[in-house]
Amino acid sequence: MPAARRLKVDHTTVSRRISELEKDLTVKLFERKPDGFVLTEDGHKLLAIAERMETQSHSVTETISSNSTELSGRVRLSTMEGIAAYYLTERLVDFNASYPKIVVELVTERHLINLSKREADISISFVPPMGPRLDVRKAGVFKLGLYSSESYLQKRSRPETVQHLQQHDFVDYVSDLIMIDKVHWLLDVIEPEHVVFRSSSMAAQQNSLAAGRGIGLLPFFSAKTDKRLVRVLPEVAVERDLFIAVHEDIQFMGRMRAVTKFLFSLFEKDAAYLNNG
Repeated sequence: MPAARRLKVDHTTVSRRISELEKDLTVKLFERKPDGFVLTEDGHKLLAIAERMETQSHSVTETISSNSTELSGRVRLSTMEGIAAYYLTERLVDFNASYPKIVVELVTERHLINLSKREADISISFVPPMGPRLDVRKAGVFKLGLYSSESYLQKRSRPETVQHLQQHDFVDYVSDLIMIDKVHWLLDVIEPEHVVFRSSSMAAQQNSLAAGRGIGLLPFFSAKTDKRLVRVLPEVAVERDLFIAVHEDIQFMGRMRAVTKFLFSLFEKDAAYLNNG
């Protein structure tokens, strides 16, 4: 079982210790299923208490220490694929230069990660996440524009107005797999009649556009660094907000403060980069 691997003990040891804990507490903490253990209601209550104890334990050292090089541990940061791959990953190198002992785990999902259930520590999203005891603040905005390849535009002609776009082929998201409506940003410009390629991956869409499949909407931060792409209808721009969220239980831990401070500073410093095509 994963718990045994993480603890580096035999799975029978984990099972025995769980049984002993249940006996001491006189409650059932897990339902034994063929494919593993599932927490009961009492198990979830105990987990919440244990997490708070762990948080308080870690925060003692981090709160007292004023030396950034002493901050250490894991910070799980969740966001969407595009901003993770095309923007954040490269810039986190600077963060690790300042905080070499903090390991940032960058998680990408199509849905909003649940911080209340500790699926991640910090999230960057296009909509403010909902949940109890979350500290959610707007961190900035970024813009998107229409892009295509020179080969496609030479073959099909360059559209001169938004109305002319309906004569063209488009690359878009897979509609029924979109978990966050704000991600289906092309609809802010047009509901295309001719979609020739769909993907749940923004990276796949960008590569498809670069290969000459059609026209699509991409963030400036990813498209303008891709020499294979050219801007279409520069007057068209779509804007999305950026929100940073962290659970109140951990927001004052040293390593969490370090990451959130870095992110807010980054989005402020890069405002022009994120909003100019």
